[in-house]
Amino acid sequence: MKKKAKIRKLVLWTAGLSFLFILVFSYFYIRGQVPERIHVVLGEEGSFRFSLPWGSTVETENEEVVLSGASNIPEGAVRISGGQGFTVEGTAAGSYDMDFKLFGWLPLRSVDVEVVEPESVIPGGEPVGIYLETDGIMVAGTGKITDDEGNTLEPARGVLESGDYILEAGGEAVSCKEELIEKFNEAGEGSCTLTVRRNGQVLEKDVETVRCDDGSVKAGIWVRDDAQGIGTLTYVDTDGRFGALGHAMSDSDTGMRLEVSGGSLEHASIRDVVRGKDGTPGSLLGTIVYGGSRMGTVEKNTEAGIFGQIAEGEPDWSAAVPVGYMQDVETGPASIRCCADGQIKEYDIEILTADIATDSYKGLVLQVTDPELLSLTGGIVQGMSGSPIIQNGKLVGAVTHVFIRDSTKGYGIFLEKMLEQSY
Repeated sequence: MKKKAKIRKLVLWTAGLSFLFILVFSYFYIRGQVPERIHVVLGEEGSFRFSLPWGSTVETENEEVVLSGASNIPEGAVRISGGQGFTVEGTAAGSYDMDFKLFGWLPLRSVDVEVVEPESVIPGGEPVGIYLETDGIMVAGTGKITDDEGNTLEPARGVLESGDYILEAGGEAVSCKEELIEKFNEAGEGSCTLTVRRNGQVLEKDVETVRCDDGSVKAGIWVRDDAQGIGTLTYVDTDGRFGALGHAMSDSDTGMRLEVSGGSLEHASIRDVVRGKDGTPGSLLGTIVYGGSRMGTVEKNTEAGIFGQIAEGEPDWSAAVPVGYMQDVETGPASIRCCADGQIKEYDIEILTADIATDSYKGLVLQVTDPELLSLTGGIVQGMSGSPIIQNGKLVGAVTHVFIRDSTKGYGIFLEKMLEQSY
């Protein structure tokens, strides 16, 4: 009997814990269906639709935010359930809170409603060269070296890590590979103290330096102080600031986002196309045109793209289009602007998914449907990252990545996400 009682108790405990886990998991899953921030254009209604249980409510105590839906309960609140939609209208520019609750009482998420003035941007589509200078000297990795006595050593192993940024050597600032090499040679064989930044934290690291048979002093560190690549310009805004690429520019060896101190946006020309096919991404083969007038200066390298200031003359505002926010995006036909054959053209695509609640920078899934672009590139290829996505006359996002197994499909980022990171 005692054994049965113990088993019964264990089963009850297991069932109770399982039920609690399901409740907690369900709560956070439902919470994840609602974004942390939304943008609404002043004086316009934004329509939203989230997957929430029956009896959920959205409410606000701000008079500047007006809610409407199928049922108003009480004044200033709307009951929603399932995929039922509701609208938000901002009557004054600013930032306001809007609260979602389960069953009308259990707090779910407080959403920041940004009521903004109508905004227009000039869509890009032209290929650009991106040159970045790292903020410190980036450590790509450590390696083995041979000293002047023929011994094979790896002195920096376990001391430095990929993704570290060297700021000082021997107590003096260094900003490029040549300066680091000079400091090692000045210090000679022995130990050199490096000041490094690792995950935002500044550390002091002592690394052994070794004299090699050619007389140079090394520490077995693979480093880089700059990077370059080709992408596509997404937009230029009313302040002359640009956004490009739609994703971070990363180190080619480590895959880590490069921390940058600055850089430049250069002209580029496409000279050939490698068509994409299932399992193998294609690419636009281009040349960065250095030596002429720069297109602009790069200030930020973020997960949402490359941002900075345009340097050239007054933009052509006759080509400007309104900014489309996340709630403006629909599944269905749209177009992208890119330069696949030497000219900037718009090509037809289909937006398959528009997930406005995701925290990811890949909220859009799209497919190329235009026969001409499919013939030229096979779909989405490297170098098209940043190509603006236009739907219903608004710029709503940018191409970011291709599906490796299906080059006709890829991811996109909402333009709203790029604008949030641009300043």
